[in-house]
Amino acid sequence: MSTATDVTAHNWALAVFLIIAVGLCCLMLLGAAFLGGKVRGRNTETPFESGIAPVGSTHMRLSAKFYLVAMFFVIFDVEALYLYAWSTSIRESGWTGFVEAAIFIFVLLAGLFYLVRIGALDWTPTRSKGPVKASPVIPSPVIKTSNHPQSHRQ
Repeated sequence: MSTATDVTAHNWALAVFLIIAVGLCCLMLLGAAFLGGKVRGRNTETPFESGIAPVGSTHMRLSAKFYLVAMFFVIFDVEALYLYAWSTSIRESGWTGFVEAAIFIFVLLAGLFYLVRIGALDWTPTRSKGPVKASPVIPSPVIKTSNHPQSHRQ
């Protein structure tokens, strides 16, 4: 066959695949809409978690530390993924791969030490870290003032 025929056949196969994929998605959405439950009750629209009725507002602010921990997890999880792929191909990569992996680990450890140094991984508030050393108090001169009208005689 010619090249033009191959390209046309490939494009038709892609078009058929996309039509079937979109059609299957629409079929599943319509099936869920028709077969799903239609019960409307007092508590149908309320958030429900672990069998406990919600108390108070569902809109609450979370500390940014939760998001930081999630980002750290993703970073170090990707590190583990790369190191696993490196360990499975260690014979093919040789010493060059070993040096590259060592540099990769060194950069990530430097990042971890930096995070520890700036306190990004410290969860305890400053008031609960232990006894706070008081600064030396310098006594100030006592000045008596009174709002009594007789104290201002001349």
